[in-house]
Formats: sequence, C-alpha cells, structure tokens
Amino acid sequence: MFALLAGCSGSNANTDGSAAFAPSAQTSAAARLALAQGSSVGPDAAKTCPIVKGDVPLGSATSFAVLGGTTVTSTGATILDGNLGVSPGTSITGFGPGVVKHGSIYPGGPIPSQAQADLTTGYNYTVLLQNPTALPADIGGTTIAPGLYNAPTSLGITGTVTLDGKKSKNSVFIFQIPTTLTTAVKSRVELINEANACNVFWQVGSSATLSTASHFKGTIMAAVSISVGSRVKDRGRLLAESGAVTLIDDKINSFHLESRR
Repeated sequence: MFALLAGCSGSNANTDGSAAFAPSAQTSAAARLALAQGSSVGPDAAKTCPIVKGDVPLGSATSFAVLGGTTVTSTGATILDGNLGVSPGTSITGFGPGVVKHGSIYPGGPIPSQAQADLTTGYNYTVLLQNPTALPADIGGTTIAPGLYNAPTSLGITGTVTLDGKKSKNSVFIFQIPTTLTTAVKSRVELINEANACNVFWQVGSSATLSTASHFKGTIMAAVSISVGSRVKDRGRLLAESGAVTLIDDKINSFHLESRR
C-alpha cells in the first residue's frame, strides 16, 4: 500500500552514493526573488512546510495530496490525508472504499480550478529556470547536491539516488524533465544531511510512473498524467495538469506518501 503524508521532514540517515552532481550556475537574482515569493506550504505550514527561498511557487496547489486534470482513480483501500481534486474534469472514483481524512474531495469546481491555475504557474516557472546542471538518463547510483537539474529527455531511477542537503534544511532540489519520469521496481530516492521532501520538485513534460515498491520523495508536477503502482512509498504531492492520476491500493496524506503492506 502507498501513503502520502502531510509532514515535510524527509531526511534519512546518511548513505553513500557512487557519484555526485552540483549546480553549474545559480539562478538570477530576479529568479531567486520570484522563487522566494512562492510556497511549498502544506496543511500544517507553520510546523512542516515553511516557505523556503528557492521553492517552486505552487500557491493553493500545495494543499492537495493528489490533483488530476481529467480523472483520479483509486483501486483498493486508498486513504488520503489532505485534499483530493480534479479539474477541469469531474470524475473521482474509488472513494470509497478509499477514504479522505483531514481534507476534502473536489470533483471539479472553483477550488481545484484555482489549484490547477496555480500548478500551471509553478510548472511554467520551473520550465523557464535557466542554467541547470545536466543529468544522465538514469540517476540511480548517484548522489545529488541542491540545485537545478535537467534531464536529456526522459529520466529514469534504477536503484537508489541520494539527495544530499549539505546540512541545510533550506536546501532545494529542482528537476526539469522534458518528457517522462519512470522509477524502476524497488527504486529509491533517499534524503540525507537535512534534505527535505518539501523542497524537492520534479517537473515532468508528459507523464510520471512510479513503479511497484518504489520509494520516492518530492512533489511531481506532470503536464499530463501520473500512475502509481502498488506498495509505493513517497513523501510528496502528485499534481497532474491535463490527464489522470491513477492509484492502486494506496494510502495518501497531503505531503508524504508512505507504504503500508
């Protein structure tokens, strides 16, 4: 089972990585200022997701654990802690047997519509950020420092990728992915040295797939759709602009996803 939890404390114990990346250049002062005006604030902002300089500006979309464009579909005993919505579509299925706690279900209407507008703002802002560090097609087996990164086309994660916060709780990681994001079965995104899932963002040009038993961290902003396999564990948000979000026997809270077998 899969869970998305509302906290944003996502650091794990230090682990070794076989390679490391660092940003090749900083964003401009104007870009940093604009980013600083954004927010990765979750439902319990004061305690869990304070605004950090460099965050992607997501506005009201931050309150959503799952936001779809056309449909949100759940199979099995999904439990959502946080908002669930879809817009411009209106179809949300699988709740029940799925349950929403500490949040509301929005099958269309002004609230998810505004969240989608805010998601578009954050998504477009991320696409336009300049001077990213290039990534290989698969980042499994690497250790990555805070910064802005760009995949060649699609991005895969096989094995473990480690995000190293460099002992700064305000470290931010932004990944620009032109097409697809795909995690392999039992792959892992690990956080060390105060890296925080609140401040990890994955901009996906088409669709994201989190395969069975993956352990993932961060907010996915997909231009089209997001598909989540069973027994996935993720601290983050699943935000899809134009397509569907598909869940399988998952437990979801509004900031981090956690597996329940």
